Amino acid sequence: MSTDLTRAAVARLLDELGPGTCPDVVGAAVHQACEDLRGSPVGALPELVERLARVRLLPA
Repeated sequence: MSTDLTRAAVARLLDELGPGTCPDVVGAAVHQACEDLRGSPVGALPELVERLARVRLLPA
C-alpha cells in the first residue's frame, strides 16, 4: 500500500476516533494491517487496511 494511502487511512481513523487518539498508535495499527493483508487484491487494500485497523483500535 502506498504511503499516500497509508497516510489517508491514518488521517481518517484519527478523525473518526477523535481527540486524544495517539497518531503513533493509529499509524502502527495501519502498518500492521498492511503487513497482515499482504497478498490481498491491490484494489481492495485501502478499504481492507482501514477496516482491519479500525477493528483493532476500537474497544471490544
